[in-house]
Amino acid sequence: MTKSVTLIFPGQGSQYVGMGSQLKDHPSFEWLAKADKSLEYSLSKMMLDGPDEELKLTANTQPAILAHSVALFDKVWALLIKKEIKIDRVLGHSVGEYAALVAAKVLNFEDAVKAVHLRGKYMQEAVPAGAGKMVAIMKVPGEKIIEGCQASSTATEQVMPANFNEPNQTVVSGHTAACDRFVKWLEENHSDPYRAIELNVSAPFHSSLMEPAADKLKAHFDNIEFRPNELPYIANVDAKELPVGTSPEIIKENLYQQVAGSVLWSQSIEQLPDDTLCIEVGPGRVLMGLLRKINRNIKVISLDKDGAFEELEELL
Repeated sequence: MTKSVTLIFPGQGSQYVGMGSQLKDHPSFEWLAKADKSLEYSLSKMMLDGPDEELKLTANTQPAILAHSVALFDKVWALLIKKEIKIDRVLGHSVGEYAALVAAKVLNFEDAVKAVHLRGKYMQEAVPAGAGKMVAIMKVPGEKIIEGCQASSTATEQVMPANFNEPNQTVVSGHTAACDRFVKWLEENHSDPYRAIELNVSAPFHSSLMEPAADKLKAHFDNIEFRPNELPYIANVDAKELPVGTSPEIIKENLYQQVAGSVLWSQSIEQLPDDTLCIEVGPGRVLMGLLRKINRNIKVISLDKDGAFEELEELL
């Protein structure tokens, strides 16, 4: 009998053509149709059949990941209720935080799917092509990365840590010139072996360049209902666990700050007890890989594979 269950929801980069197809014969597949209705276009067709270029557009990727995650959540929730197992907390990586908040009953699904579609659209529009970039840095301590970002930023060109993914992987994001200065700064100031890999992304997410997107999204938030959370959740912006019944205004502010702020994923996972069972609810197995690098004692299972639910039932 497992002592503690935490649900984790993946973010952008975990999407793929064919996502959701394993749910076709299950009632949870209905969530994809609900997403189509909310967005007034066939997101589900794009998820199942592509083309990949369309699915990769941020305004499509984000609702696709949300719809797939919520459909899988619906299925796992039924299993956990049957087994009389409670969920101790939920958290999501970047856009995954919205699926976590649907699970925690803060947002209804239709509002969330529209919000992340707009979030993707606003993020894309915030920066002209080529003005920013993101670079993944392997095997450099977080403090060194923060120092390098500060040294490489100017009043008009900034670079900052965007994602603390695991102790040996931090992604930096910002103006192209500042990112290039940061990579050069690392060459000159970090003697141990490391790698810097420029990411193939459409915009410099989780950087100050996203502030216009955050402001537009905040205006949209005023038109939708946020409710107090019914499950504890850990926020990306500060890696703090918020208890059940947290003020919706605090949650809304966290989502606003998150657009242009750092995703403290590694720090969030470090809050979890060793005896927790983490269930990755959404496309791919990116979070499973990160989690194993943060804390090998935590058991993690991804639901996006054949036989996952049978395996989960045995574990429970």
